[in-house]
Amino acid sequence: SSGIGAEIAKLLAKNGYKVGITGRRLDLLTALKTTNPSAFLVSSFDCTAADNAEKLETLAKQLGGLDLLVFSSGIGNFNKHLDYAIENETNQLNVIAFTQIMDWAFNYFNNQKSGHIVGITSISGIRGGKASPAYNASKAYQISYLQAMRQRAFSNKFGVTVTDIRPGFVNTEMAKGPGMFWIATKEKAAKQIYNHIKNKSDVAYVTKRWRVIAVLLKILPSWLYKRL
Repeated sequence: SSGIGAEIAKLLAKNGYKVGITGRRLDLLTALKTTNPSAFLVSSFDCTAADNAEKLETLAKQLGGLDLLVFSSGIGNFNKHLDYAIENETNQLNVIAFTQIMDWAFNYFNNQKSGHIVGITSISGIRGGKASPAYNASKAYQISYLQAMRQRAFSNKFGVTVTDIRPGFVNTEMAKGPGMFWIATKEKAAKQIYNHIKNKSDVAYVTKRWRVIAVLLKILPSWLYKRL
């Protein structure tokens, strides 16, 4: 309903897609629909609820089918005192809801022998982070889960594509804290993501320069990383 998700939805609609838009905040979804009324269908729900599959089945039927599912919901907060409530809230959305929706999407596309799943993960999923442990860990889970689904899709040979988009800092409500750099506008991020959707990329960093940071994070030795 906002941020990267809303911008991706606008680009898809502009390029001829019929787009089902979901989220908790109905007012924002309604406002988004007014930008291109004939292109959008609104389904407002909280994806941490238990009836995701029913909601998505209904929306897919209303759309007349489904070819692409983009999961862009996410939450992450600094947790200086390691408050379990904060960690649990993060995991409920980034792990539990993510898994439920990914499983539904994969089975849907597997049954129709075609489709494209796109998960918006994060460069934070490459290594753990002391500022928000559950966020980094949950993004690592998402990265690993998408990789597993990509492997499964390849084995099934049914034409299902799985794309992992790993953004760096993007100027949205999620962007918090000091020390941020290379901050992209949500419009620029969405444009690059849309291009990766068209190209059916396996893994992509947004913006592209964050690939350099990803490489550094992967090769940085543990004895040094723990001192950061």
